[in-house]
Amino acid sequence: MDKLNCIIPARSKSKRIKNKNIKLINGKPLIFYVISKAKKSKVFKNIYVSTDSGKIKKISERYGAKVPFMRSKKLSDDFSTTNQVIKDAVIRLKLENEKYVFCIYPTAIFIKLSDIKKSLKLIKNLKADILISTSEFNSHPLRAFKVYNKNFIKMKNPIYKNKRTQDLMKLISDAGYFYIYNVEKLLSNSIKKITYYMLKKDQG
Repeated sequence: MDKLNCIIPARSKSKRIKNKNIKLINGKPLIFYVISKAKKSKVFKNIYVSTDSGKIKKISERYGAKVPFMRSKKLSDDFSTTNQVIKDAVIRLKLENEKYVFCIYPTAIFIKLSDIKKSLKLIKNLKADILISTSEFNSHPLRAFKVYNKNFIKMKNPIYKNKRTQDLMKLISDAGYFYIYNVEKLLSNSIKKITYYMLKKDQG
């Protein structure tokens, strides 16, 4: 199996948890665990971090990742998509001739080495444009409640109230762990054939 390049997008700002990508977990910054897993997989020839933060750059390099450029502020706000960030990194790193590029979020600390290897094999076999890590919902989203008047709820789709779960359409969620991109499709904005890798329930 040819080795890939791995890109970890890690911006400095986070609305919910300040500096979450470098929060200490058991004495190590969060991003350490993902860099460590990526290195142990032996699937990647390079592990890059795309960041707008000098502090994240220094920490990432300390644990073996490469940070050859600083991400622009324009691609570091709440409205920047992962596709945009990875596309920017591919161009800056001159990876246009690569077949695939692997993106892992710094928060995916429960990723397993088998996830990396199996998902890579899957996208190659299916010749998909992108692979998304997914998970199952705890309860079926078609039976979701919506909030009104702040304190009250009602079913969003009452037609499903008496339906058995096994009779409902199968829906899954983006797990926010990793993506594998076909580089050519990413650069040409022509991603259409999407496949998925289902994570186990104990992975967060």
